[in-house]
Amino acid sequence: MRKGQPIAVLLDEGTPIQAAQPFHDRGHHVILHGDVLSPGAKDEHVCAMALLNEAALVAVDRDMRHLAKRFGSPEKGGRFDKLNLIFVNCKPALAVQRIEHFMSLIELEWQIAREKKARALWLDIGPHYFRSFR
Repeated sequence: MRKGQPIAVLLDEGTPIQAAQPFHDRGHHVILHGDVLSPGAKDEHVCAMALLNEAALVAVDRDMRHLAKRFGSPEKGGRFDKLNLIFVNCKPALAVQRIEHFMSLIELEWQIAREKKARALWLDIGPHYFRSFR
């Protein structure tokens, strides 16, 4: 069971729907892409929807990572500088397992990000690593 604030996450279109389960199991709120956006929605709209819902975007799409990196710099006052991103940098079939494995760290980083309003959550989860950019 989780401790602290629940996490709201928006699953990007390419993220496997099964990736919602670890968040559901721990009592977090999951927003599915198809519930709030049309298929093929532009990445900018997906980011905007995550911000509007105060949700962390869970993405497996490298383009999303590059977009957030390009427009998400707080130092530059970027459009998406408050975007919370959980980038799962592995094959979609492995994504669910990696999220489950690192859920306690995801929750910890979420709490740290909530305590410092100037900081957005930025996580990079790979097949053999977990990175947090603070």
